[in-house]
Amino acid sequence: MTRTRMILWGAVALGLVVVLALAFSSGAFRPAPTQPDVGGSFSLVDQTGKPVTEKVLNGQWNMVVFGFTYCPDICPGTLQNLIRVKDQLGTNGKDVRIVFISIDPARDRPQAIRDWLEANGAPEGTLGLTGTQAEVDKAVAVYKAVANKVGEGPDYTMDHSTVVYLMDPRGRFDRALPYRLPDEIVTQVTAAKRGD
Repeated sequence: MTRTRMILWGAVALGLVVVLALAFSSGAFRPAPTQPDVGGSFSLVDQTGKPVTEKVLNGQWNMVVFGFTYCPDICPGTLQNLIRVKDQLGTNGKDVRIVFISIDPARDRPQAIRDWLEANGAPEGTLGLTGTQAEVDKAVAVYKAVANKVGEGPDYTMDHSTVVYLMDPRGRFDRALPYRLPDEIVTQVTAAKRGD
């Protein structure tokens, strides 16, 4: 092999090493990030008292939020934001449903949830869920949400997650939506529905 050929092959090899090093450092060969293990099986009842499981989420996009009807501001504020999101989505909002899961089953029986949703102007098709304490605890756990009772007596309150979980039409977690940012939620829901 001639000296020129050796230099040429050496340059090619060095170039290949540089390209591979850049590819690795930029993350080109890293595995795609896995979706967090959010969502899963649950057994609750809706605001009419009908038993439902996680299969109720199949067939359309769902914006799932945890809260309680005695919540003074965050829960009604989140519901109003999600109502605005559906309105801003226009015809694209018809297959996006709001799902409210109560973390306060001692006070939030089906009728109380139905009354609260109606009083807050929830659109037709909104789903309100509750159950026994054990059933609610399981739903909170599978969504990696937070729900803690604060205080004693009839005036206790609840600390809880404010994130909204966007679930795809197969009931799988797509992304977390921010609290109180309707324009950003609209953008993310629209992107998710397009498959971006």
